[in-house]
Amino acid sequence: MSPEVRKLVTQKRATPRPPRRMRCPIAYTLDVVGDRWTMLILRDMFRGRRRFAELADSVEGIPPAILSARLRLLESEGIVARRLYREHPPRAEYHLTGKGHDLGPVVGALSTWGEKYSDHDIGIIDEQCGHGLNVVYHCPTCERGAPRSRVRIVDR
Repeated sequence: MSPEVRKLVTQKRATPRPPRRMRCPIAYTLDVVGDRWTMLILRDMFRGRRRFAELADSVEGIPPAILSARLRLLESEGIVARRLYREHPPRAEYHLTGKGHDLGPVVGALSTWGEKYSDHDIGIIDEQCGHGLNVVYHCPTCERGAPRSRVRIVDR
């Protein structure tokens, strides 16, 4: 492992989160999944990749040490679960937990935005009809959609 990669991995693992003046769900989410590599790992897990080698091959040039560190972080946060599929030598698969699956709309929103504003090779579709999908706001209490014009981030 190069000294630069070792430094990045150590920084990500050892850097404590700064104290926050406000408990913000966006800041918390970015602390957990807000770097490029973590989001690309999640993207590939939503595409069905489970094994370290699959993730290493499919994510754009991620060094193995960083992939290991990000998978450990995701596991420690309860976003992925690690399961051995071979004892000798030990080999593991990573599966999204319920908490991990709840990040689907986040990954979907990033994909939708990227589809709109960039050249792209992948997209999110409905497997049944094959049409592209949008991420929408939905009020689970009222059981109805909410247009963007009514969405606000507020202090509680």
